[in-house]
Amino acid sequence: MARILAFSDLHHARGRAEALVAASGDADLVIGAGDFCNRRTALPEALALLDGITRPMVLVPGNAESAGELRDAAPAHATVLHGETAKIAGVTIFGIGYAIPETPFGDWSCDLTEAEAEALLAGCEGADLVISHSPPRGVADVTSAGASIGSVAVRAMIERVQPALVVCGHIHDSWGVSGQIGASRIVNLGPVPNWFDM
Repeated sequence: MARILAFSDLHHARGRAEALVAASGDADLVIGAGDFCNRRTALPEALALLDGITRPMVLVPGNAESAGELRDAAPAHATVLHGETAKIAGVTIFGIGYAIPETPFGDWSCDLTEAEAEALLAGCEGADLVISHSPPRGVADVTSAGASIGSVAVRAMIERVQPALVVCGHIHDSWGVSGQIGASRIVNLGPVPNWFDM
C-alpha cells in the first residue's frame, strides 16, 4: 500500500510549502495538482520552496504554468504528467493539467477547451488515480458565487474509467470539498497536506 501526500494551488506560498515539506517524510509519493506559481512567473523559485521533499513526486501543470515550463523547472525525482500515464509506487496514475474549460483570465492562463481536454483524456485507461488540475463538473467545483464550473470532459472520463481516486484543485472556493462519481472519490485538495492510502 502506498501512502500518498497530495496538494494543489501552492501559488508560491512559503508557509504552505514548509508544511508540505515537513509532512512529506511520511509519504511514499507526493502529488502536486497544479498552480505552483502565479501568472506564469517565478516557477523555479516556487518549486524551490519544495526542495526538502525527497520522495518521488508526480506533478501536473495548473493554469499558472505550462507543461513545458513545469517540465523544465521540476526536480529530477518528479514526473510531470499532462495527458499521460505513469506507474509509480505500484499505483497507475493519469494526469491532466490546465484549466478546463477556458477561464476569463487572459493570455497568461494555460487553458484547454472541453474538446481539447476530451482528446487528451481519451488516453486514460485503467488508472487507479487521476490527477486533474480542474475538477469534474458537479463535484468540488462551486465558486463563491454558487456557479458549478468544473469540466464536462473530466467528468465523462471519470464515469468511463472509474478510478478509485481523483484529486484536483483550481477552484479555490471548493478546497477541501469531496464527493463521489460512481465508484470514484473526488477531492479538491488545496495547498495543505492531504493523505491517501492506495
